[in-house]
Amino acid sequence: MLEARIIPVTSFQQNCSLVWDTETRLAAVVDPGGDLDRVLAAVEQAGVTLDRILVTHGHLDHAGAAADLAEKLSLRIEGPQREDDFWIKAMSVAARQWGFPPARPFVPTRWLEEGDTVVLGKLCFQVHHCPGHTPGHVVFFEPVSRVAFVGDVLFAGSIGRTDFPRGDHDALIRSIREKLFPLGDDVRFVPGHGPMSTFGNERRTNPYVADPA
Repeated sequence: MLEARIIPVTSFQQNCSLVWDTETRLAAVVDPGGDLDRVLAAVEQAGVTLDRILVTHGHLDHAGAAADLAEKLSLRIEGPQREDDFWIKAMSVAARQWGFPPARPFVPTRWLEEGDTVVLGKLCFQVHHCPGHTPGHVVFFEPVSRVAFVGDVLFAGSIGRTDFPRGDHDALIRSIREKLFPLGDDVRFVPGHGPMSTFGNERRTNPYVADPA
């Protein structure tokens, strides 16, 4: 069974998530944007063993500490899709521009594609490539627990920005309507910022992607 703990990190209050399999106690960190002391304290408190890092996209607040965490604990980095490589290569520059602590670029152990899976203990996450906010954005969906980690694709009551380089509003809307909503109204999702919601609630009430009246 999946358990998860949300750990807000960085001045952007990004929802870094610690996720683990309750049977094997193997864990992953989703989107370690920074504040590794806070992340590692959560790992210790949960009593789990970190196995890998999962990255939804290459923006600084989601991936800025991935290289340091991977090096510190010899962890694999899985994701995002390779079209976000230009964002990851610019990590150090972005940190200076936004006044963040130094951040290092990295090469993921494994770039992810639509239809891939990520195994964590007895959990199996489905990977969905959801471009729009960034071209290489991916979403991690665990079908048994019906939970998705969607990064900055979708929020409670809003959607991801598309005014960054290679953002694409139309692609983002298609990603939400054609990749996420078909997973089911009951699916709970952890967005990159803000509170959790369900796909069903967003289909009914989100002004950007709600079903037509």
